[in-house]
Amino acid sequence: MKEIVFKNRKNGMMVLLLTVLLYLAALGGCIWSGVLMEQGVNTVVWLVISIVWLCLGWIPAMGLKVLGPQEALVLTLFGKYIGTLREEGFYFVNPFCSAVNPAAATRLKQSGDVGGIRKSLQEQGLNVNMGAAVPNRKISLKVMTLNNDRQKINDCLGNPVEIGIAVMWRVVDTAKAVFHVDNYKEYLSLQCDSALRNIVRMYPYDIAPNVDTTGDGIADEGSLRGSSELVADRIRDEIQRKVEDAGLEILEARITYLAYAPEIAAVMLQRQQASAVIDARKMIVDGAVGMVEMALQRLNENQMVTLDEERKAAMVSNLLVVLCGNHDVQPVVNSGSLY
Repeated sequence: MKEIVFKNRKNGMMVLLLTVLLYLAALGGCIWSGVLMEQGVNTVVWLVISIVWLCLGWIPAMGLKVLGPQEALVLTLFGKYIGTLREEGFYFVNPFCSAVNPAAATRLKQSGDVGGIRKSLQEQGLNVNMGAAVPNRKISLKVMTLNNDRQKINDCLGNPVEIGIAVMWRVVDTAKAVFHVDNYKEYLSLQCDSALRNIVRMYPYDIAPNVDTTGDGIADEGSLRGSSELVADRIRDEIQRKVEDAGLEILEARITYLAYAPEIAAVMLQRQQASAVIDARKMIVDGAVGMVEMALQRLNENQMVTLDEERKAAMVSNLLVVLCGNHDVQPVVNSGSLY
């Protein structure tokens, strides 16, 4: 369905003034007709016209519509889509037109939803009376943020992780948003969940060997923790592809929470600590071997001390113990011979 935008209906003020003037004229006509009828003048026609207008003159006022910036109104006439008001202004349309917004009463965890704030306050034990909830038939064209709930998803290695995303979106085609899907807000929320699961399953939480995350058949170093920008872009593209028919535009998607699931978080923390200790030890050993090699080379070059193979082995052992130890060195002074 193609969107039809009304741009030449901004004559609401003129219709409002005309309606008020006709009401004043009808009221004056009733009084004037009554006075003339007392004088014997037949003014029944004018009296009937004035009374009819006073009874039915409110009908044109039903066609007055006021729109603010970044608001739209989808109009139908007897079930048929006739057009959309998108620009701010004071409009007059067919009084029998009705505005359609199937997502007017839907409240998600996103910006602009008062219902979510009221529910949160009530959960905290606060009695909040914010008035009767009257669904607003206007469709917001502003950029909104959908904060999706955390989900537990298995990564490509089967490890359960918890991840949450925030999606920035807006309505770009009101006709598609209203008529192509039943409720475009709920549709967006469900598609966000589906796209998140599809993308997260392709990546490990951390860098893992022999894992292909791009689908080109070559192992790479992509991961949820290290490639968050790339993962977020792929999630955005996946959501955009799914909501294209709903007239929505996904501007940005960002990962707001990422962690291992509680049941394996402690084990994975120990694994990360062990990996860090191994990497640190490897670096210490590499540096110690280089220092021992440099020390032996300097001694040989300067010919300060002549060491046989046994003394070299003892010196290498002592230096490695000193350089690779976890505690401060406690030297032992040898006052005798090595033999």
